[in-house]
Amino acid sequence: MTAATRQREGTVFSILGAISFSHLLNDMIQSLIPAIYPILKESYHLDFTKIGLITLTYQLTASLLQPLIGHYTDKRPLPYSLPFGMGFTLVGLALMSVAASFPSILVAAAFVGIGSAVFHPESSRVARLASGGQHGMAQSVFQVGGNAGSSLGPLLAAFIVLPGGQHSIIWFTLAALLGIILLTRVSGWYKQREALVGPRKASANKHPELSGRTVALSLVILIALMFSKFVYLASISSYYTFYLIEKFKLPVQSAEMHLFIFLGAVAVGTIIGGPVGDRIGRKYVIWCSILGVLPFSLALPHANLFWTSVLTVIIGLTLASAFSAIVVYAQDLVPGRVGMISGLFFGFAFGLGGLGAAALGKLADTNGIAWVYQACAFLPAIGLLTGFLPNLESKKAA
Repeated sequence: MTAATRQREGTVFSILGAISFSHLLNDMIQSLIPAIYPILKESYHLDFTKIGLITLTYQLTASLLQPLIGHYTDKRPLPYSLPFGMGFTLVGLALMSVAASFPSILVAAAFVGIGSAVFHPESSRVARLASGGQHGMAQSVFQVGGNAGSSLGPLLAAFIVLPGGQHSIIWFTLAALLGIILLTRVSGWYKQREALVGPRKASANKHPELSGRTVALSLVILIALMFSKFVYLASISSYYTFYLIEKFKLPVQSAEMHLFIFLGAVAVGTIIGGPVGDRIGRKYVIWCSILGVLPFSLALPHANLFWTSVLTVIIGLTLASAFSAIVVYAQDLVPGRVGMISGLFFGFAFGLGGLGAAALGKLADTNGIAWVYQACAFLPAIGLLTGFLPNLESKKAA
C-alpha cells in the first residue's frame, strides 16, 4: 500500500481520536508531577533547585530514550510498545503515591519519563498513518490531546491531590489502566496497517535541491526554536504557581486554577498550528507563534493579576501553535524517519523543558522567582531565526 493509496483512503478519525485521548491520559499523568510540587516542597522541605531536579529527572529520561526508540522502530515496528509504555507510567504513579524520600521521588519520576519515552514516537507515527495525508491536522489532533491532559493535571491536583495528600495519587493509576486498554486496541489497528504497508524503507528526499548542509542548518534552527518555546513554557508550568503565590499572595488552589487556565490556552492553541500550516505553510506558523509572543512576554513581569492572567492566555494560545508545525516541518525535511524525528523533537521538548526547569530553579533560589520571568521574557526573540528556514512547500511545488 503506497502513501498515495493511504491518502486516498482518507483520515481514520477513530484512530486519531483514540491516540489523542491516550495522549491526554499520558500527559495528564505527567502534569500531576509539577502540580503537586507545593505538597512535595512542604512535606520534604525541598528548595527550588530540588524541585527543578524532579522535573529534570522525568523529562531528561524521556528525552534521552525517545530518539533511540524512534530510530529503532523506524526499521522494526513495535505496535504493542504503546500499552507497554503506559505500564511504566502506571508503575511510576504507584511509586510516587508512596514515595517517602527525595531519591524515591526521583525514581518514580524516572518511571513516568520512561513511559513517555516509549509512548511518543510510536503514537506520533500512528497519527501520521491515520492522517490521510493531512499531516499537520493529524499532528495537531494528536498533540491537543496531550496539551488538554497537561491542563487537566493542575485542576485534578487542586481538587483531588491537594485535599487528599500524596497518597491520593494512587487513584490516577486507573487512568493509566484505561490508557493500557485503549492503546492495546490501537496497537491492533497499527499492526494490521503495518502488515499491509510491508517493510519500511527510507523514502527519497522530497526536496532534492536542499543540500545536506541546508538540512542540518535547518534542524539546528528548529532545535533553537524548541529551546525558546520549551524553556519559556517550563518557566510557567513549573513555577507559575509559586510566582502567583509570592507576588499576588494567592492561596495554592487559586494559583493552580490560574495554571489550569494557562495550560487550557496551550491546548486550544495547539489545534490551530497544524491545520493552518497545512494551508499556508508551516514556516509562517512557526514564525508567528514564536516571535509573536515577544511583546506579551516582555509585558508579563510588570502586569497586575488580571493582566497576568490575560497575557498568559495569549502567550499560551500563540506559543502552542508552533509545536505541531515544527514536528511536521522536520518530518518533511527528513522523510522516511518519522519515528526518529518524532522521538528527537518530543525528546528535545522534554529535555529542554527539564534542563530549563532545573536551571530556572537555581536562578529562582539565587535571584527570586520574579527575576525568572524578567529573564525569560527575551527568549521568544530567538524566533527571528525562522527567517533562515527554507520554504519547503515552495520547493515541493517547484
